[in-house]
Amino acid sequence: MTVTPAHGRLCILLAALLWSTGGAFTKILTQDTFAGLNEPPLEPLRLGGYDLPIQIACYRVLFAGLALTPTLRRADISFRPAMVFMAVCFASMNIMYVSAMALGTAANAILLQYSAPLWMVLASVLWLGEKVDRRSLMTTIIGLGGVGVIVAGGWQKEGLDVVALALGSGVAYAGILIGLRVCRDSSSRWLTVWNQLWSALVLLPLLIALRPPTPAQFAVLVVFGSVQLGVSYWLMARGLRAVSAQEAGTITLIEPILNPLWAYLVSPKTEVPHALTFVGGAVILGALAWRYGPGERRGVSAT
Repeated sequence: MTVTPAHGRLCILLAALLWSTGGAFTKILTQDTFAGLNEPPLEPLRLGGYDLPIQIACYRVLFAGLALTPTLRRADISFRPAMVFMAVCFASMNIMYVSAMALGTAANAILLQYSAPLWMVLASVLWLGEKVDRRSLMTTIIGLGGVGVIVAGGWQKEGLDVVALALGSGVAYAGILIGLRVCRDSSSRWLTVWNQLWSALVLLPLLIALRPPTPAQFAVLVVFGSVQLGVSYWLMARGLRAVSAQEAGTITLIEPILNPLWAYLVSPKTEVPHALTFVGGAVILGALAWRYGPGERRGVSAT
């Protein structure tokens, strides 16, 4: 079936809407909400004085990978050494992002993760030795200013450690984007499944000693992974058949705007970000929208 540009944009919009519910799913499983699924608590992994939501992090990528596996074809499967680096970055991003979402506000977690393109520009220049155009350089400078504003606000409200997790997920996400660029000749379906399942396999052994989720919690985790993450990736891949990555990157900026809103609606007592989060978020999203908007046709976004 041929995908028209209008159909492609709709697919990408739906993918962004699904992605934006990640904060709400996390809060339903970790906070006192209308669903009452935080009791009994999903047993976390105690590490360095912090309770990491390892079960959420593992099951969401496991079910996403399993949901996407049937879309693979034999010709999709390949291997390049860079895929190992990419899988490590994905696993790191997954646990840091989910932990930041559970321990802090959804707004800080998603906005700092969206700083990934800024770190990718820096890495491309400093590590890969690529030249950067003026527009990308200005976007990076402005965007990093927004990151600094969010960090300042998060430091006062949540603590530097939780902010560091969110910021670390953005840096790890940049590593994924670089890996995708290096492996751009490989099947995107295969790379997505590879990242999801390896991330799950790394975490699965850590679940052995933990109390398993209740049936209701497990059902939410299945939907969280297979629909919120798995179906959204399928929609994005379908939409990219007819829409440029640049336009797709602009459309998906709706995710960091809606993510904190859905989280607030399900858990209003815990999801009121610091005022500086809104200021810094507006700076980051504005810089990215300017960089990847219609006025520029070079340097297509890898998101």
